[in-house]
Amino acid sequence: MKVEIVDREALVWSGDTDHLVVPSHEGAMGILPGHTPLMDRLVPGRVEVDLSDGHSLVFEVDGGFVTVDEDNVYVVVEHSDAGRAE
Repeated sequence: MKVEIVDREALVWSGDTDHLVVPSHEGAMGILPGHTPLMDRLVPGRVEVDLSDGHSLVFEVDGGFVTVDEDNVYVVVEHSDAGRAE
């Protein structure tokens, strides 16, 4: 699925993944391809994007929202760091 992470200044990251975890206001929420369409609030925490090479990218965000539409996921936040590999 296609993922875009955007903060108020610019596109932070864009790419493909088969698994994403976002800090929902009800707890960590995993998103897989074919996920039911949704829109949800995010709280400060970690967005984790699993990469095809077995590594993950982690972004610290300060809240915002996530939308899922078909296999497109948009994470929109006020601020995000540049991300780091784990």
